[in-house]
Amino acid sequence: MKTISPKEFKNLLKKNNNFQIIDIREPYEYEDGALTNENIPLDKMMSSLNKLRRDCPVIIYCQTGKRASAIIYMLEKEYKLENLYNLEGGYNAIMQEEYESI
Repeated sequence: MKTISPKEFKNLLKKNNNFQIIDIREPYEYEDGALTNENIPLDKMMSSLNKLRRDCPVIIYCQTGKRASAIIYMLEKEYKLENLYNLEGGYNAIMQEEYESI
């Protein structure tokens, strides 16, 4: 499984716009803050394949990276997708890095 670190993620945001970011957290988690405007809760991911871009990297994240890791594993195994990345540490890691840089 491919991963992207919080630092790599931030650099990607600054340099490139040809990627998709999907938040798979529950709506109540998403409402507390998000890195993207695309929220597909974990339980809807397998039935939302048509929303996943195939022409660019797709970064999937949750709160800590565990749920994202599980769904990426399933998508790669079931549908042979090769453009998926797990944001290491998830939303918490990005927020922690933001806090530390202040």
